[in-house]
Amino acid sequence: MENQSDPLEPVIAARLKLLREQSGLTLDGLATASGVSRAMISRIERGEASPTASLLARICAALGLSLSQFFAEGEAPPSPLVKRSDQPTWKDPETGYVRRAISPPRMGSDVDIVEVSLPASARVSFPPHPASKGMTQYVWLFEGVLHMTLGEQTYPLEQGDCLFMPVGEGHIFHNPSDSPARYAVVLDQRKRI
Repeated sequence: MENQSDPLEPVIAARLKLLREQSGLTLDGLATASGVSRAMISRIERGEASPTASLLARICAALGLSLSQFFAEGEAPPSPLVKRSDQPTWKDPETGYVRRAISPPRMGSDVDIVEVSLPASARVSFPPHPASKGMTQYVWLFEGVLHMTLGEQTYPLEQGDCLFMPVGEGHIFHNPSDSPARYAVVLDQRKRI
């Protein structure tokens, strides 16, 4: 989880601390809600550790945010257009997974669009999390091969395939091939019960 060269590390640190404080959560409260240790959250907030995609997703879910909302800066006024050069990109220090937030932030929509590049042979696991229960997403594969595991079921995706799935029950993205997989995730944050 260490990644001293990540230019987003100080941004993630400051953003996490700000959002945690705005939510009225202590380090212990966020640790309990997210299932991430207090020590790890503290290290991330101090810029001493970079979270993995799975860990950051758990923290965001506990804060009631998507990853896109987490990376959206609060100072700039909302705009219906976000240029590619202004779309936040983040690289998971553990797997090399690269995530680019496509959708304009703070537009009042429950939908987030993200583009992901998953390196060859990489696997990213998102454990079940109650705060995400009821949310859904589409995974649309542009290039490569992707195996999506939901519970006991694995769905092999090839170029052009699209999978609809619940978010809160946990899932695994796995690229079993020797070349990167590139896909979009369209997340609907409305909770259906």
